[in-house]
Amino acid sequence: MALLNRLTSAVDPELALDAEVRALNAQYEGADAQTVLRAAVREQYPGEIALVSSFGADSAVLLHMVAEIDPATPVIFVDTGKLFPATLRYRDDLVDRLGLTDVRSQKPASEDLAEKDAGGMLWMSDTDACCHIRKVLPLDVALDGFSSWISGRKRFQSSSRASLGLFEADDGRIKVNPLADWSPGDVLDYARDHDLPPHPLVAQGYPSIGCLPCTDKVKPGEDPRAGRWRGQDKTECGIHLPTHGREIDGSGI
Repeated sequence: MALLNRLTSAVDPELALDAEVRALNAQYEGADAQTVLRAAVREQYPGEIALVSSFGADSAVLLHMVAEIDPATPVIFVDTGKLFPATLRYRDDLVDRLGLTDVRSQKPASEDLAEKDAGGMLWMSDTDACCHIRKVLPLDVALDGFSSWISGRKRFQSSSRASLGLFEADDGRIKVNPLADWSPGDVLDYARDHDLPPHPLVAQGYPSIGCLPCTDKVKPGEDPRAGRWRGQDKTECGIHLPTHGREIDGSGI
C-alpha cells in the first residue's frame, strides 16, 4: 500500500500505519526472510522501497538477498565522513560482486557540518549531535519519496532490539526487518552457503561496525554492539529511534 494512499484515505494516518503493521506482521508471521523481503519489494511496496545498508559486519547477507530479487532495488548508504576506510572498500567490493545497480551514497549536508561540526570533532563532546548531523539527517533526505525501507537489524544484537518485529511503523513509513529472528549462526551459514566475503574488520574483533572514532573491539561474552559508543549510555545512532533524535534541539538541527 502506498504512503500516499494511506495519507489521503485514512482519517488518522498514524493509526492507519499501525494497523498496516499489525496486518503485515500477522500475515507474514513464521515466513522466512526471503519470503518477507520478496513480498515487500515486489508486492507490498514496488518502486517505493529502499534498502538502507551500512555495509557493515552482516550486511552482505541482506544485500545478496535483495540482489537476487531485484539488483536495481535502491540501496542507501550513509557516508558519515567518519567511516573506516575498510568499510568503503568493502562497499565497493560488494556492489561489484553482487551487481547492485542503484547504490546511493548520501553524505551530511555541508551547511550542517559548517554550522555544527566545522572542526570535525563533535563526536568527542556530543555523540548524539554528531550522529544526528552525520547519519540521521542525511538518511531523512535520502528516504524522501520512499514509503518504506528495509533494515538489517536482528533481535540478538542487543537488548534494545530483542522484541523487534518483521514490520514496524517508522516516522510515517513502514520499516521491514526480514532478518529480525535470525541468529548469529543463521548469518554465518547464509554467508558461507553463498560465498559472501566478510567485512575485513570482523576478524579483528569488530562484530558491529560504525564510525571509526566511536567503534571499539568487543570482548568475549559481550553483546555484539558493546563496542559501539563504548563507555556511554548510548546504544543507537538515532535512525532506529522513534524520534529520530529530533529532541536534540527540538526541531532536528
